[in-house]
Amino acid sequence: MRKAMPSFSQILPMNIPLEDLFNDVLNKAQRGLGYTTDALAYKIGITAAAIEATKAGATDAANLLKLAAALGLHGPALAEMSDHAWHPEPVEVEGLAQFNTTFHDMTVNAYLVWDPASKEAAAFDTGATAQPMVDKIRELGLTLRYLFLTHTHPDHVADIATLHAPSILISELEPHPEAQSFTPGSQWQLGSLRISSRTTCGHSKGGTTYVIEGLASPVAIVGDALFASSMGGGQVSYADALATNRSQIFTLADDTVVCPGHGPMTSVGEEKQHNPFYPEFK
Repeated sequence: MRKAMPSFSQILPMNIPLEDLFNDVLNKAQRGLGYTTDALAYKIGITAAAIEATKAGATDAANLLKLAAALGLHGPALAEMSDHAWHPEPVEVEGLAQFNTTFHDMTVNAYLVWDPASKEAAAFDTGATAQPMVDKIRELGLTLRYLFLTHTHPDHVADIATLHAPSILISELEPHPEAQSFTPGSQWQLGSLRISSRTTCGHSKGGTTYVIEGLASPVAIVGDALFASSMGGGQVSYADALATNRSQIFTLADDTVVCPGHGPMTSVGEEKQHNPFYPEFK
């Protein structure tokens, strides 16, 4: 794999575009359910060419809604994505910072969480480069205690060495040679903050969401389990990805800040309203 060309500039959360477009959502659902385009066309009674045209942006609302229904998606939320009609509200929480760096042809997020009183900090993933996090730690006079990894895909673990974290942790369901494995459900204390782990697998074998309590709002670092109005592809299991997101993320309080591995931060409440993959909340 060629070395990433990192960007050392931090992008404000409000400027990060959605990770997925409406056709990305359609493609993820179609792949996850195992439909060929011909089979999907037969199921909903339109041509394969009409499906491809819809994915390419043809303004046929009826076909878009038919596709959504066949794939278990929420039609109006998918149409909202097609119309570029929604973007999550900007997030500002004292003790939380997002870092967005360039990895090959995409961007990836990493996060820093700290207790404002004790100034103890934890990093979550590394992005293409962890240098912006190191700079923030120095700027604020923080003490880094942990590096938590959500999963082992290269864009999330590319720069472990730069952080010099005294403790590097990952779920035993998806071990990494530079990290100590923990049992899912483990908890840690960070000053006055509590960090707990929840398994959100399906995109990866042992994907983990870390829930932080003690800041002004609860925070969930979800890795690639969930994106604003989308989710990570079900590379291991689409069914598990949907199910663990439902049981481990959507059961959190609506004001929980969702910190995804790609795209802008959002909230559980916003995802209930706008994420096509979860029609039951609409």
